[in-house]
Amino acid sequence: MTTLFISLTIKLFFLLTPFFVLSVFLSMTEYMTKVEQRRVAIRTTLSVMVISLVLYFAGNPIFSTLGITLDGFRIGAGSLLFLSAVSLVSGKRSSQEAAPDVDFAVVPLAIPITVGPATIGTLLILGAELGGTTERLIGAAALVCSCLCVGIILRSARMLKKVLGSVGLSIMTKITGLVLSAMAAQIVFTGIKNFLN
Repeated sequence: MTTLFISLTIKLFFLLTPFFVLSVFLSMTEYMTKVEQRRVAIRTTLSVMVISLVLYFAGNPIFSTLGITLDGFRIGAGSLLFLSAVSLVSGKRSSQEAAPDVDFAVVPLAIPITVGPATIGTLLILGAELGGTTERLIGAAALVCSCLCVGIILRSARMLKKVLGSVGLSIMTKITGLVLSAMAAQIVFTGIKNFLN
């Protein structure tokens, strides 16, 4: 169970693309004071946690309502995750503009920058494929833990910028993209394998 928790926490941490989120967060809060920046980080973290947990537990009801098989969704969501990974590695993933009447900690920082279409699809799959109640609760705990890790990164944004610099952030974002591409390939291969059996 501990192994499952650690494995899921690491996967979900990379799925939330923390270093890309950090670079967008820094650009959007550049002229804020340290206190204001930390408040935005807390609001973003809470928003990501709530959205992610809702999606995680909504997988089975959505699939049964729409009549979509889990393996069919695996192939679609895996392909989308792979495209997201390619955009991270190539440095072409775009950040969204904040609407003037919306809290930018929620839109666009929480969704769609942190929880984008590929992340939504993967969370739906993860929630649906974990079998028993115990596994689902471990998955939920891992999701909360990974969200908190992203929150810690955002709260330490200024310090990390000094330590990593823009080049370091770019490298970490590309490494995240490589990990996501491997995850995407595994999701697609699992979907195809189960579909053909």
